[in-house]
Amino acid sequence: MKVLYIGDDWTGSNARSLADGFQQAGHDVVVIDSTAVTLPARLSPSWLFSKAAGRRAPWTTAAIHAEIDSVAARFKPDMLFAFKSVHLDQRRLLDTPAALHVHYSPDDASNPENTSPDYLAHESAWDLVVTTKRHNVPELLARGAAAVKFVRSAYDPAWHHPRARRGSRRFLAGFIGARRPDRHALMIDLAREYGSEFLVHGPGWRRVPQLGATSAEVGGAVYGQRFAAAVASITANLVLLNSDNRDTHTCRSFEIPAAGGLFVGERTDEHAELLDERTECFLFSDRAELREILGWCTSRPDAAAQVAAAGYRRITGERHRYVDRAEEIIDALS
Repeated sequence: MKVLYIGDDWTGSNARSLADGFQQAGHDVVVIDSTAVTLPARLSPSWLFSKAAGRRAPWTTAAIHAEIDSVAARFKPDMLFAFKSVHLDQRRLLDTPAALHVHYSPDDASNPENTSPDYLAHESAWDLVVTTKRHNVPELLARGAAAVKFVRSAYDPAWHHPRARRGSRRFLAGFIGARRPDRHALMIDLAREYGSEFLVHGPGWRRVPQLGATSAEVGGAVYGQRFAAAVASITANLVLLNSDNRDTHTCRSFEIPAAGGLFVGERTDEHAELLDERTECFLFSDRAELREILGWCTSRPDAAAQVAAAGYRRITGERHRYVDRAEEIIDALS
């Protein structure tokens, strides 16, 4: 199949990994990078316009669509695949000549932050809407989507694999992910309690003064190979969910164990399906349970490493790569 793929194509992005997954599944893929629209560079004219006007800069959107039209005319795709392309012109995407038009949402498709009025007005015209949230399936069908496919998140072996530590420091616990209001209190409490034994990496955390007042290691975002190296420096890797997306699993649910890290995550049914508790991962429902797990990791580091190794074998031994998800999507279209 010839796939014209629209998505953010920066190193470590899930969109790039899924595009590569379609290619690895044997399809001919051409990627159009939508980053200029979805994530304009800070303080760029497009970024300033979006902050002032509350919408994407029309010149960047026009440039992306001109590229899509030009490539489509030469490539003649069988499928146009749009990875969370809610801020592009939906009618123009759907009018792109192709037998199939598929939209993929990696986030909660019922969260207004992950849609747009234009997308919602045209949602029913997509041949297939793919979601990583099981609860979205009946919601999308009720909204009028023609067909809906649930797929789990995934890991990319190109980035998510065991790596040697960079530097001799070893942290008891750590979290790699974006700053969010529902994570603030836990991060601050752990940083105060575990100090230099705690690591947090991700966008926005350096701007939290309470973290800076502790001896915890606080860093920016890490992607690709740097992500796997950061995982290797942490004994207990926290897998935290996004309450705004009503997450019951997330990309980290696969990326952490695939990178060889010990999965210590919030207890959900989907997490319990992925890994066996206490032999392949640790799950917690409250802070007291999390502290108990961290105490166990402190006293039994060798056993913690064995649990991490079992989690790695389970995730990498099953079909959880992006190429597996690409094949699931193609099967649904068949």
